[in-house]
Amino acid sequence: MRLLLSAALLAALIPAPVQATDAAAPATVHIRDDKFVPASVTIATGKKVVFVNDDDDAHTVTADDGSWDSEGLSQGQQWSRAFSKVGTIAYHCTVHPFMKGTIVVQSAP
Repeated sequence: MRLLLSAALLAALIPAPVQATDAAAPATVHIRDDKFVPASVTIATGKKVVFVNDDDDAHTVTADDGSWDSEGLSQGQQWSRAFSKVGTIAYHCTVHPFMKGTIVVQSAP
């Protein structure tokens, strides 16, 4: 009986498995501690990336080639963009140029 009770308690403490995320859901990049987290994301063509500013400073998300820019994002604000061309896109924060990230866009399956 004691073993059965221990097994039941242990099972209650182990979290349920996390289900796979929806392939159509956008990828999310958080901005925190003056970093893009994660610094690199890989998505399929046509998929969106959502950038969320969790930092207490204003930041931008700006393509290195200047082709797109979020403009200023204050704490708690978010901005998203869909990517349709295959390739690797480098981006940075214009306020803090040391903040860098990449988006790898691959052909949709």
